[in-house]
Order: sequence, then C-alpha cells, then structure tokens
Amino acid sequence: MSFGDKMKDYFEKSMKTSRELMSKAGAKVQDLGEKGVLKLEIAQLQGQAQKLLANLGTEVYTAFTERGSDIISAQDTEIASLVNQITEIKKQIEKRENELKS
Repeated sequence: MSFGDKMKDYFEKSMKTSRELMSKAGAKVQDLGEKGVLKLEIAQLQGQAQKLLANLGTEVYTAFTERGSDIISAQDTEIASLVNQITEIKKQIEKRENELKS
C-alpha cells in the first residue's frame, strides 16, 4: 500500500468516525432539548396549579367571611370548578413527569 493509499484510508476512517460521533451528538442534543421543554412545561403547570390553589383559598375565605357560610361543599360551583382545574393540571404534570423519566 502506497503512502497516498494509506492517507486516503486514514481520512476515510476519520470521516466515518466523525459522522458517527456527530450523529450521536445530534441525538443527545435533541434528547436534552426535549427534556428541557418538558421541564419548562412542568414548571409552568406547577405555577398554574399554585395560582389555582390560591384562588381556591380565597374562595373559601370569601365564603366564610363575606357570605357568612358555615359549610363549604364540593358542590359549590366555584369550588368544584377550581378543584377540577387543579386535578386536571396535576394529571398533566404527572404525564409530563412520566415522559421525562422515559
């Protein structure tokens, strides 16, 4: 094998290795990007849940102090709506956390 053939072979192997590494790196970057998006979505959903919980607390407080209610019920439309929204957001958070783990 001549020197030129050896150099050609060396560069071909180098190019093949570089392509494989770039492919693996690209897949890893995409995976990290997807995980970052999921983490951001989880954080946003947690923020929404916190706001809804605060609204729920405000609604309960208002019922006791301003409306003079002695009993708060899950059948109260405002309470039921907030509880349903919180439950739905918690399901979405759990779904995204499961996606993040897999």
